[in-house]
Amino acid sequence: MSSRNRGIVTDYAGEEIYRGDLIAYSARHKNAVRLADAEVLAVETRRVAVEGVGTICIPVLKIRPTGAESGDSARRTMRDEWIIARHVRLVERGEGR
Repeated sequence: MSSRNRGIVTDYAGEEIYRGDLIAYSARHKNAVRLADAEVLAVETRRVAVEGVGTICIPVLKIRPTGAESGDSARRTMRDEWIIARHVRLVERGEGR
């Protein structure tokens, strides 16, 4: 279930994240995790039912990887993807901000 009501979504240091911002996030690659940069395309919250807790809001970001990332092998695809904004850090504000 998706909520179009944005609210305030922040990185782990408390910096607000908006569409157009450049972020660094953790991405899985085989059996490891690497750091990758991406442009934020959309910011939303999703309501999720958690057994024993109730309904909670999870901040999610639609991102487009830039290709700049740690590791020694290149990314196979540059597709847009949705990620949870849990292990995300703002690198640079987007244009016009």
